[in-house]
Amino acid sequence: MTKPAHYKFRLYVAGDAPNSLQAVANLRALCREHLPERHEIEIIDVLHEPKRALADDVLLTPLLIKLSPSPVRTIIGNLSQLETALLTLGLPG
Repeated sequence: MTKPAHYKFRLYVAGDAPNSLQAVANLRALCREHLPERHEIEIIDVLHEPKRALADDVLLTPLLIKLSPSPVRTIIGNLSQLETALLTLGLPG
């Protein structure tokens, strides 16, 4: 039997901006419900790490990148439209 995939996400936010806080909350809820114990979330605040954001070509926040499993997928926004987020990220609904 195949082990379910482990998902790795990187979320770029801009401090305590409302959309950033909403994106963090929505991503955590999405993972808790659809990927329990099968996910890892890295949150990068571009206000504290601007050089990292520039190096990663992040121009807008919030920005979510699904790093694994392949293919890499990206979403800009606060992830408030759950069905769209699941579909875009290739996650089970």
